[in-house]
Amino acid sequence: MRGEEHAWTPEAIAKLQHSARANSYATYKEYAALINDQSKRHMTFRGLFDFRLERCQPVALDEVEPASAIVKRFSTGAMSLGSISTEAHTTLAIAMNRIGGKSNTGEGGEDRRRYAQIKAGESLQSRLGKTRVEVDIALREGDSLKSKIKQVASGRFGVTTEYLASAEMLQIKIAQGAKPGEGGQLPGRKVSEYIAELRYSTPGVELISPPPHHDIYSIEDLAQLIHDLKNSNPQALISVKLVSEVGVGTVAAGVAKGKSDHVTIAGHDGGTGASPWSSIKHAGTPWELGLAETQQTLVLNRLRGRIAVQVDGQMKTGRDVVVGAILGADEFGFATAPLVVEAAS
Repeated sequence: MRGEEHAWTPEAIAKLQHSARANSYATYKEYAALINDQSKRHMTFRGLFDFRLERCQPVALDEVEPASAIVKRFSTGAMSLGSISTEAHTTLAIAMNRIGGKSNTGEGGEDRRRYAQIKAGESLQSRLGKTRVEVDIALREGDSLKSKIKQVASGRFGVTTEYLASAEMLQIKIAQGAKPGEGGQLPGRKVSEYIAELRYSTPGVELISPPPHHDIYSIEDLAQLIHDLKNSNPQALISVKLVSEVGVGTVAAGVAKGKSDHVTIAGHDGGTGASPWSSIKHAGTPWELGLAETQQTLVLNRLRGRIAVQVDGQMKTGRDVVVGAILGADEFGFATAPLVVEAAS
C-alpha cells in the first residue's frame, strides 16, 4: 500500500453512509469492523487495547441504560456556522435535539431565528430565508433548530445576552483539538454577509480568534468568567474546553475548583479541518492520555464528584465510547462522523 495511512478510508466512509441511508445495522457492523480492527493498522492508542471479556460477568439487559438514555450523553463537536454550512449546522442541531443529545454552536454565534420551535408546514428556507439556505430541509412540527451548547471563545464572536440566555450549556473554549495555543481561523472567502451579521464583523475579512482569552490569565480569572456566565443564565451548566496535553489534569482540577459544572478533554486529532499542518503534527496528545490523566488527578484531589467529564476527538464507534468510559469519561463528542453521515442524506 502506498501513501500515508488515514483513519477515515473511502471504504469506511462508504459503509457508514450506506448504513445511514438504508438504516442497515448489518452495514454499520461492517463499518465498525473496519474502524475497530486496528491490529494491523495501528492508528490510535485505543487500537492497541483489547477487552478481556472472559473475566467479565454478563449484566442483565434490564439493568443497563436503554439507548434513549445513553444518547443523552452524546453531543456534536464545536463546529461553527461558517466553518460548516448553514444546512450542515442546523441539521446537526435538529438531529441531536430529536434524540435528546446536544449540538454545539462552535464559536461563530447562532441565528436568533433558530430559537423558536418549528410550526406545522415550516421549512428551513421559510424560517431562515432563501438567501441564507441553498438546500431546503423538510422539518417536523416541534423540531428545534437551536443548539443546546453555546460556545464562548476568545474572539467572543456572536456572543450576545440573547445568545447566552438561550443555552442549556455555556462552554468556555480555552483551547481546541489539533491546535492548542491557537485561536479559531475563518478565511475571508467564507465570511459572507450572513456570517458577518452573526459574528458582528465585516464581510470578506478573515476572522482569527486570539490564542488566549485576554481576560483569562489565571485560574482566578477563569473562575470569574464562570461566575459571570452563571449569572447571565442561571439555568445553564458551565463547561470549559481543554486539550489533551501533559499537565491537563492539573488544569482540569483548577477548572473544578473554579466551580465549572463540566470539562471537555479534546484529543489532538480533533478539529483538524481548520488547523495548520504544524499544529496537527506537533501539538496536543491523544485523548486517551489526557482523559486518563484528568480522571486520576480529579480522583486524587477528591474533585471527581464535582464535575462531569466529556471527551472528543475522532470518536467513531461504540467501542471508542466504551474505551472513553473506562478511562473516566461521562459524556462523548462526535464531529467528523456526523458530517460524513450528513453527506449521505
